[in-house]
Amino acid sequence: MTKDTAGPVPLDDQLCFAIYSTGIAIQRAYKPLLDGLGLTYPQYLVLNVLWREDRQTVGGIAEQLALEPSTLTPLLKRLEAAGLVRRTRNPGNERQVVVELTGKGRDLRGRAGCLGEALLAASNQSPAELGRLNRDIKRLRDAIYRQAGSWSIGQPDG
Repeated sequence: MTKDTAGPVPLDDQLCFAIYSTGIAIQRAYKPLLDGLGLTYPQYLVLNVLWREDRQTVGGIAEQLALEPSTLTPLLKRLEAAGLVRRTRNPGNERQVVVELTGKGRDLRGRAGCLGEALLAASNQSPAELGRLNRDIKRLRDAIYRQAGSWSIGQPDG
């Protein structure tokens, strides 16, 4: 019997770990600002989707965030309990739940605009450098999803 002496690739040499741990670092940089808004990062992402286009189905929001609708539902319930969104059945299709911002949810948008500045300050990168990095990472993500399937890129059908 032979023994594999190579072992696993060290975490610091794995691209997936670098991206994963960078995501955590970014969330830590955002945390004080999000705490001030009373939001978690996943809640912020949902609101960000709705700030761009209000009145979307749960499935449409889940698609844009690369989540399963069942993962999104508890998060939406917490946002609704906080008075930031309202969930209603689509009268044209009772199986769909439509999510829309409340006045309080819309008003929060103006206060949440400072997250990008926090990332700039924490990273010591220029907007152009972060822009290039963002494009490169999205290109990698999109190529992987095209190969692996399961997340359509672009607008959901809703």
